Amino acid sequence: MEILKQGSFGPQVALLQATLKRIGYYTAALDGIFGPITKAAVTKFQNDWDLAPDGIVGPATWRALHPYITGYVKHKIKSGDTIYKLANTYQTSQQAIETANPSLVGKYLVPGANIIIPFSFPVVFTNIPFTHTVLTFCIEGLKARYPFIQTKIIGKSINGKNISSLAIGIGTNKVMYNASHHANEWITSPLLIKFLEQYAKSYATNTNLAGYKTKELYNTSTIYLVPMVNPDGVDLVTGEIKPGSQSYTYAKGINTPDINFPSGWKANIRGVDLNLNYPAGWENAKKIKYAEGYTKPGPRDYVGPYPLSEPESQAMANFTKENTFKLTISYHTQGEVIYWKYLNYQPSHSYEIAQKFAMASGYAVEETPIYSGYAGYKDWFIQTYNRPGYTIEVGLGQSPLPLSQFNKIYDDNLAILLIGAQPF
Repeated sequence: MEILKQGSFGPQVALLQATLKRIGYYTAALDGIFGPITKAAVTKFQNDWDLAPDGIVGPATWRALHPYITGYVKHKIKSGDTIYKLANTYQTSQQAIETANPSLVGKYLVPGANIIIPFSFPVVFTNIPFTHTVLTFCIEGLKARYPFIQTKIIGKSINGKNISSLAIGIGTNKVMYNASHHANEWITSPLLIKFLEQYAKSYATNTNLAGYKTKELYNTSTIYLVPMVNPDGVDLVTGEIKPGSQSYTYAKGINTPDINFPSGWKANIRGVDLNLNYPAGWENAKKIKYAEGYTKPGPRDYVGPYPLSEPESQAMANFTKENTFKLTISYHTQGEVIYWKYLNYQPSHSYEIAQKFAMASGYAVEETPIYSGYAGYKDWFIQTYNRPGYTIEVGLGQSPLPLSQFNKIYDDNLAILLIGAQPF
């Protein structure tokens, strides 16, 4: 984490502000600008936590903030502690503590042992830029609260960032949802992570989610999520990769004049459009994109030197080959459209499921336009496995979509994410 002080700016400042807001120290806009109001909030927090009140967020202050970023704290059990007392002390619920510590249920608390205490607020941030750092904190927090969530690193990006998969459920009906193939479509990453948090909470509390019985779905289906396929590109667009860094300088050097930088960037950090890098009509995609002038690495639409040339697309292909997914959804922006078909492939139930998605969301069902109709993940999945695969374009307007659209996007897609996991 960066050392932050007055004059700092960027997504880590927004994360700091959002965390301080969670615990009542900050009430202003989450603008990512470390000004006097942010400094005053930091100083008050430092005073209350017996830290040097210098208004600078260094390692010690970040450590003190960590539980409020991830949504849980580790508590060393003392004599006389009970789950009831701890729930009252930390203003959380007994059920949340028991869910996070399944080995404690029905047993005495042993003094000296450490347990997880989840806080009452949600883990997932949906009001700040969703960088790879934010994703990593969310994964840590969700895994601590809900130990039945399975996590796996399926690969590394160009810059060595983890490409993570999360899974929930024990059923044989496996489905997979992915997001942020394209860098400036990062709003799809919190969509999947918030869904996971709500699904896990619904399962743990034995309640319904959007009218669906998650307890039953958990037992029949396993939902896999790859929430950020392109972490380097996302970090470029959100500002986590700073001007002056090697990656920023390289990307800016291959950007084209017609693309706003870095907000218009779709590719991975090497300049390859990951959703044009799969072996499904890749040569056709190359012809189309070369004819449009996309013949070398750049911010968008370069297909790469050969199919699966990039570690990110390789990770997705290998992960898919290791599993038997009955259905996949790839989330993109923009247009509120569901694309369901690749060439003349029509997997069983694929159009029927697309119509269910449309009814639930209000999105249109369409065939992929020819200019972007090859070499995508959805195309490769359908061609390789002849099973339903979808590209869903969320939201309206120019990417990156503003966070003001997030709640509508989530509401539109919640039922889709549940319908997709239904056995068919």
